[in-house]
Amino acid sequence: MTTSMPLWPRLASSIAVFRDGEVLIVERAKPPLVGVWSLPGGHVDPGEPAADAALRELLEETGVTAEVVGLAGTREIIRRTAEGSIEAHYVVLAHAGTWLSGEPHAQSDVSQARFVRPAELKGYRMTEGAQQIIEEARRMLAQRAGATGHAE
Repeated sequence: MTTSMPLWPRLASSIAVFRDGEVLIVERAKPPLVGVWSLPGGHVDPGEPAADAALRELLEETGVTAEVVGLAGTREIIRRTAEGSIEAHYVVLAHAGTWLSGEPHAQSDVSQARFVRPAELKGYRMTEGAQQIIEEARRMLAQRAGATGHAE
């Protein structure tokens, strides 16, 4: 009998959504990241554009809708077992976005969702690389606002 191994890496998508200078973060409710704060996001389904997946996950996890402005960066997550086998390998496409509607409330696989000032992030236990993505997304949005004359 053959056992099928999961195919790795898997594609995931997330989004740093800004509203009035604050960014939306979520607290994960499922292992292995229970209690860790991150950006809303999750798996990209086959045939689904990554930006669409980010918006879908955002709505599923928080009830918020947003507009994707662009790609803020990528992150690679590789977890191994104690024996060294690959337990998980994700490539995450992280997007920058602006809030359109909805007040954040925890849904799906998150226990909390809230907008916070980027300066407050150091008080949260965040997923690796999340703060760098948030900073890049903030820069992108500031550049866009300067180019269009609209403030975020």
